[in-house]
Amino acid sequence: MDNCFQGLPFGPADILLPQNCDYDRWSVVACDQYTSQPEYWQRVEEYVGNAPSALRLILPESCLDGPNVETDITEINTTMTRYLRENRFKVLPESLLYVERRLDNLRLRRGLVGMVDLECYDYEPGSSAPIRATEGTVMARIPPRVAVRKNAPLELPHVMLLADDPGRTVIEPLAARKGELEKVYDFDLMERGGHIAGWRLNEGQLAAVAASLRALADPASFNARYGTADKPVLLFAVGDGNHSLATAKECYERQKKLVPPDQWANLPARYALCELVNLHDASLEFEPIHRVVFQTDPEALTAALLAACPGAYRGEGDGHVLRYVWAGGSGSITVPRPAAQLEVGTLQPFLDAYVRARGGRIDYIHGADVIRALAARPGNIGFLLPALGKEQLFPTVIHDGVLPRKTFSMGEAHDKRFYLEARKIR
Repeated sequence: MDNCFQGLPFGPADILLPQNCDYDRWSVVACDQYTSQPEYWQRVEEYVGNAPSALRLILPESCLDGPNVETDITEINTTMTRYLRENRFKVLPESLLYVERRLDNLRLRRGLVGMVDLECYDYEPGSSAPIRATEGTVMARIPPRVAVRKNAPLELPHVMLLADDPGRTVIEPLAARKGELEKVYDFDLMERGGHIAGWRLNEGQLAAVAASLRALADPASFNARYGTADKPVLLFAVGDGNHSLATAKECYERQKKLVPPDQWANLPARYALCELVNLHDASLEFEPIHRVVFQTDPEALTAALLAACPGAYRGEGDGHVLRYVWAGGSGSITVPRPAAQLEVGTLQPFLDAYVRARGGRIDYIHGADVIRALAARPGNIGFLLPALGKEQLFPTVIHDGVLPRKTFSMGEAHDKRFYLEARKIR
């Protein structure tokens, strides 16, 4: 990393940008979106056609369990190698990119693209690392992602990290200085993705970002901010892409076993490209992630939920109110005096146990309208969950550890990070 970033877990990277292609066809949404809506990915496939595209370098999660997954992964790695051989990318050495994303709702989200040191990241519950997961990691979801990444020469990031920067000291000052910076892209994204533009930071701005990050990482300031004593600094929380960053960590740990420790710092896999966003960005809204259970008996499931939760009753009252919809209508179950802090913490363990015992499949869905459409099909039931207040995120992770998996989403599916930049990892 650049010398002024020495000792920080985030800094400049050799960023690859596509060249000699249509960016609006190159850039596609994160692979973990629209997992139960194959028609979305079909539209993207038709729009991209034969054009060079990040679509050829990622595997949508909806395909992870497909019959041709091994062939798909081989084709992805082959295409990455071919794109490199064809000089499909230009290199921006030792760079940070200031990014402005005009969302579909016309709000502006600001970010900073760089790389994190995976030695400073840990997804285990109870971690004291500077970069921590915000949700429980489902270990069964890691191996198929490792299969995609382990032999890949490139990474394309959709991970978004959050900094709790109420003073707006790191990213926001760049907005006023972007006229001094080199613009590296500016285009419309497909499928309600909005508009994105990016600028490469100059030396002065790199130094300013590093200084602001050091101030945020100061242990005394950190503990004063949260009213704690001698707590290890949580500098960044993973807002989106928890499992993707966990996959990068797993691949790095595997490579560490093959070389002596004095070579670890030089492993490209030690670092992962991501976008840093301020938790206090005005555009940032936490959306709930709802649940739908497929191939089940909704009436039997709700009866089992009532039986599993002491004192639970149908209707709305004091406690955790779990609202559901299915082909037969809608309803709610109140769980009084819940042990969990959040509704999702009450619901998720029950659903996991129920599906293990009775069968079915759980999916995690953005948007109440999508849940209602899926739940209207026979054999499905959807649960509509409330949103998490973003001001709760850092204190909860600091004091209680990770949240239940898929607790919140930073915006709707079309607001997720689109693949655009790349980086060599081998």
